[in-house]
Amino acid sequence: MWLRDSGCGWSAGVVNILLRIMVGMATLDVYRLLQETGALLEGHFLLSSGLHSPQYVQCARLLQFPTVAGQVGAALGERLEALGARPQVIVAPAIGGILIAHEVARALGVRCVFTEREQGVMTLRRGFTLDAGERACVVEDVVTTGGSTRETMDVVTRCGAQVLAVGAIIDRRGGPSDFGRPFAALIKLTIPTYAPPDCPLCRADVPLVKPGSRTFISG
Repeated sequence: MWLRDSGCGWSAGVVNILLRIMVGMATLDVYRLLQETGALLEGHFLLSSGLHSPQYVQCARLLQFPTVAGQVGAALGERLEALGARPQVIVAPAIGGILIAHEVARALGVRCVFTEREQGVMTLRRGFTLDAGERACVVEDVVTTGGSTRETMDVVTRCGAQVLAVGAIIDRRGGPSDFGRPFAALIKLTIPTYAPPDCPLCRADVPLVKPGSRTFISG
């Protein structure tokens, strides 16, 4: 059974949530799941947008549990359908969007592809294609500035396919960011971000970490 402790010390809270979800006794509480799985990190982080933040959401920690990933994907799929979207394919930017996009696609019974940067340009690789007129939803794990989401939308439209809607587990935009399409998120988090010259954490000499790498950039 995959739910055994691998020796890494899962908290009792994680195990309890997993068990409750497995037997259908829990209403999905995304914020609590983020807390219990250690996906909400505190520190001084360099975001992919170039901004700095005192908090970072590492959705890979949330999605490492297949049962949780499936429930989160199904919930986001329902939100997209509630917007009137009936996609034929789910498209995600690599790497962060891949797992959740796959689970949304599973829930909706459609295929899933992802985009990657090649020489700095977002594109489809690995033999992935989109047909002209194919109906797509773009799915991310976390939307902050929306930059990678828009790049992925551009890939879809360049292929002649249609972007019906955009979805994410977490909306952490500080303000409006219009994608020109309906948008759904399972939770909205207000987390401060700073341009490097204005970052109080930099002024306090708190070490800057690039999430995922655990590399200290400064300090």
